[in-house]
Amino acid sequence: MMEAWGIEFVKGIGRLFLNPAFYWLFFLIILAGYKRIKQERIDFGFKVFDIFSEWKHTWSVSLIAGLVISLLSLGIGIVFSLETLFLLSIIMVFLSLTLQFKLLSASYTIGLTVLLLLFLPFIMENQTFLAYTFQYEPNISGLALLLGLLLVVEAIILSRIKRNESFPGLVLGNRGRWVGKHELKKLAVIPFITVIPTGLINPFATYWPYFDVGGESYSLIIFPFLLGFDYTVRGIPPQFARSTLARYIAILGVLVSILAVSSIYVSWLSLVAVLLAIVGKEVINFYHRVVDRRKPAYFHQHDKGVSVLAIIPNSPADRLALLPGETIRKVNDTIVNDVQSFYQALQAGGAAFKLEVLDDIGEVRFINSALYEGDHHELGIIFVKERSRLKNDND
Repeated sequence: MMEAWGIEFVKGIGRLFLNPAFYWLFFLIILAGYKRIKQERIDFGFKVFDIFSEWKHTWSVSLIAGLVISLLSLGIGIVFSLETLFLLSIIMVFLSLTLQFKLLSASYTIGLTVLLLLFLPFIMENQTFLAYTFQYEPNISGLALLLGLLLVVEAIILSRIKRNESFPGLVLGNRGRWVGKHELKKLAVIPFITVIPTGLINPFATYWPYFDVGGESYSLIIFPFLLGFDYTVRGIPPQFARSTLARYIAILGVLVSILAVSSIYVSWLSLVAVLLAIVGKEVINFYHRVVDRRKPAYFHQHDKGVSVLAIIPNSPADRLALLPGETIRKVNDTIVNDVQSFYQALQAGGAAFKLEVLDDIGEVRFINSALYEGDHHELGIIFVKERSRLKNDND
């Protein structure tokens, strides 16, 4: 028994390299990072985050989530056909061509896969171009359960985004002035180990496999599931939007999982679970956009000081624990009302400086430090500026 599982696990690793989604992942990360950096240079005149930032800090959650979901799937006995996994791979690659990570939510990738699986057999039977018929019934219950669990994983990854890990940008406000925005954006790959028909593995319990698609022996396969999201925040503090969205998505994932498990007794509930995932995710997205747009810009120029839009990683400001959303009121005891006065006061201080900062609740704190050789000449602080002014600064 153990020898058969070991052999199939090694084969499963080999099958991973036959999946086009595995290779597309690396190209997608580079392409998305390049596009973001290009926009950062347009907005601010320089790169803020490195090219792999969309992927950073997702690995530990991805590996743990992949292991937990895989063990649960194997223990229950969820079996997927190669046709299902192949179709899911094609849909993930196709949706990612837009470089919109929000389309890589499990609600859309698995949801679209389920809808196609329901109609493809009928289409294939009534066409004459391809001499191919589906050998197995689609495992909708298994896909619905996987969808619900991956929504919970999405919520966990979203909730773990730190305050200075969202991506800043500039956008024209309602009054025609430039205001700041942030993007809560990540792309993760979940290594999902699952079972497919035919192989060396035989059923080891009377109930196993519970979700079966045919076959008396089975193989293991490692499937790289692409999981992504992208939420633009302009009127709400990014840390608040992150927590709210993560909570709603987690609740949706739990509800979908409950319906998927209930489909063991009432089969049509699996389709209800998938439809709930799609509609629920759209409702969450719509609600977030409406609430965010109704509020005035959170990052904007005002007379209380200069508002910090973002902090460049590993810069002096990062080491000093300055945070996006805070306001710098004084530099070396000089009141600053705009970006130009900030840098004038900073340069006048010589090799040392003192900042008076207002935090989220309006309390004052002081930061004292020295400028060292090799430090970013602007401390690594990104403010809301006019794009035209940024352009002129680099001429």
